[in-house]
Amino acid sequence: MDNRFLPVCRNDMEERGWDGVDFAYVIGDAYVDHPSFGHAIISRLLEAKGYRVGIISQPDWKDPESVAIYGEPRLAFLVSAGNMDSMVNHYSVSKKRRRTDAYTPGGVMGKRPDHACTVYGNLIRQTFKKTPVILGGIEASLRRLAHYDYWSDRLKRSVLLDSGADIISYGMGERSILEIAEALEAGIPVEELTYIDGTAVKARSLDNVYDAELLPSFDKLREDKREYAKSFYTQYLNTDPFTAKRLVEPYSDHLYVIQNPPAKPLSEAEMDDVYGLPYMRTYHPSYEEAGGVPAISEIRFSLTSSRGCFGGCSFCALTFHQGRIVQVRSHDSLLKEAEAITEEKVFKGYIHDVGGPTANFRHPSCKKQMEHGVCRNRQCLFPAPCPNLDADHSDYVELLKKLREIPKVKKVFIRSGIRFDYLLADKKKEFLRELCEYHVSGQLKVAPEHVAAPVLSLMGKPEHKVYEEFTRQFEKMNQKIGKKQYLVPYLMSSHPGSGLKEAVELAEYCRDLGYMPEQVQDFYPTPSTLSTCMYYTGLDPRNMKPVYVPKNPHEKAMQRALIQYRNPELYDLVYEALQKAGRRDLIGYGPKCLIRPRRDDNVRGRTDLGNRGKKKEDRSGNGGTKRPKKKKTIRNVHRKK
Repeated sequence: MDNRFLPVCRNDMEERGWDGVDFAYVIGDAYVDHPSFGHAIISRLLEAKGYRVGIISQPDWKDPESVAIYGEPRLAFLVSAGNMDSMVNHYSVSKKRRRTDAYTPGGVMGKRPDHACTVYGNLIRQTFKKTPVILGGIEASLRRLAHYDYWSDRLKRSVLLDSGADIISYGMGERSILEIAEALEAGIPVEELTYIDGTAVKARSLDNVYDAELLPSFDKLREDKREYAKSFYTQYLNTDPFTAKRLVEPYSDHLYVIQNPPAKPLSEAEMDDVYGLPYMRTYHPSYEEAGGVPAISEIRFSLTSSRGCFGGCSFCALTFHQGRIVQVRSHDSLLKEAEAITEEKVFKGYIHDVGGPTANFRHPSCKKQMEHGVCRNRQCLFPAPCPNLDADHSDYVELLKKLREIPKVKKVFIRSGIRFDYLLADKKKEFLRELCEYHVSGQLKVAPEHVAAPVLSLMGKPEHKVYEEFTRQFEKMNQKIGKKQYLVPYLMSSHPGSGLKEAVELAEYCRDLGYMPEQVQDFYPTPSTLSTCMYYTGLDPRNMKPVYVPKNPHEKAMQRALIQYRNPELYDLVYEALQKAGRRDLIGYGPKCLIRPRRDDNVRGRTDLGNRGKKKEDRSGNGGTKRPKKKKTIRNVHRKK
């Protein structure tokens, strides 16, 4: 196995003495050979099994020849939009075009198309009519069945159909891609690969489909949002590799999309093997002139210790992509990678992160999962921790201690986020002390997301009192060890269930906390999340109860402004929101008020403004009014003398 980058052009291929490639891998990102990038893992894994892989990074999607640089691959094209969904990469939640792309050389925007999987698939089909096309990555994974597309505001078909591809390798694709490769190598036609776990495929009939659950047809889903909510929840209940059924989504009497059960989770030894492949750990040198690939700065000195998440947040797609079963690497594997990091010339002594989707999940949530799977209709942490939850940070604490002891390592940070409710469920409190003493640099980012009970319930987040208890224990621990450190809460506006009443409640919490976030995240309806289903249908698919959904851009702007009520540029929005919410009591001069009145307000019951003359508008930036200056009466003049 060559310890160098994989080919990125025909010259690279020929220098290796190859006359062609087995797999041509088309990606929407720049080529970064680091295990934080999906294309690096899949390509190195195939290379380790003896396959020849050529990378085609960010091809010109208007030119079919751009995907033909290696000729026709012997086995298949692999296609991924990149580490991010291309639409999320391109557009903010307000659907405005972003200015930069961290996954492109120099951060330049516009090097990949919208709906990249679909565009790349059709681009390949223009030149190679019969060559198998395998989709993978987050974009394809979350669009494997009918899904709501926020950017066009409509229900769309499976990306498998719109892209012209043959198979989707969904989720974390190590198992499925190797099985696909072995089958193609054995000469099995791609249309017969209908049985592989972790894939979605097309079929003309159901004659050979067994043990399947039939979903409503696409026409029914389009006609009735209730049908879509029911269908989505069926999918949600079938995301576990041990219990999931095969799902069939009809598009006509002669066209079906079949989702096979998810692939089994990787063992610790298999995880070690994947992360132990000979990655170059940086971007391809051809990008140096453009300034490199910005995304490398966040992950170059970080360690992926786990994958999968049993947190169950409604707005997160991890349940559909990585699954709820936590898979981990061994200490030896992580220490070996950390030691390699310390040998890099630009390493300054700081490991930026040791984690995964949730940093403090280092083992499955209970003992039975690796044999029997997770519970279909129960969550591990919501609405309260399950009695069977194995809340234990011992392994994580031991790992962090070992990493701190590596020569050249000055500090190990935890940046990928922790679940504070899981931390509280661990009665030993050892991790909280370790966290505060060694792994926080003054501020710890946590994600309560909201404070209003109806919103938290729809989010799948714990009650606000749980976060309050965590803040109390965090402060107490910092006092105990003699440190001044602070929590920085992530807050989300406009999630389904949040009206102006709930938004005001969140603003009052920020007021009482003395905290105004510089940035507020509006809920972003990305494909295949429970919250997105609520957004589209107005129903909670878990119980089919109606849910209020803030969709009007102006209302969403008001909800966001309420959290940042101190910003003078947002005064008019905050004022209007408080009026509409019936909370004029928060407009005034009292300590509980969010903003001061306008100049032309008729403030009743205030005698101190009575006859003092015309009120002068405040230009100081707090959105209120200044009291008029007293006239210099004779008495006042004498007093000054």
